[in-house]
Amino acid sequence: MNMDKSLGLIFLWICVGFVCFGTHAALMEKLADFKICADKDCSYVLSMAKVLEDYVASDCRYINLRRGQMIYVFSKLKPAEGAGVFWSGSVYGERYVDQMGVIGYFPSNHVNETHVFQKKTVEIPTTDMDFFCA
Repeated sequence: MNMDKSLGLIFLWICVGFVCFGTHAALMEKLADFKICADKDCSYVLSMAKVLEDYVASDCRYINLRRGQMIYVFSKLKPAEGAGVFWSGSVYGERYVDQMGVIGYFPSNHVNETHVFQKKTVEIPTTDMDFFCA
């Protein structure tokens, strides 16, 4: 009898996990086929940029920007012709602790790159997970 209860609880846990995953997560349209990074995993910071004007995120792939914030830039999408240019990054600074660690895309024309940490870069293909909303 204990085994049946355990299996039932595991089954319930898995089903609830899939339902929650399905209601809060979505694959979104790819913004670009390639991105420029400091390394093959895009784990190192390319540069630092200062926000020039506010930006309100249109969906969960993007981050909100406030004028004056500093942003760590992790990747730069390589746009197809005619497409907008987006970078991915994370807000930096003690003043914005609630946003630190959240990585998302933002339009590059809303920031001024102030310091380049990595001059040598790699171009890698984007994946569906690069544009996953959770």
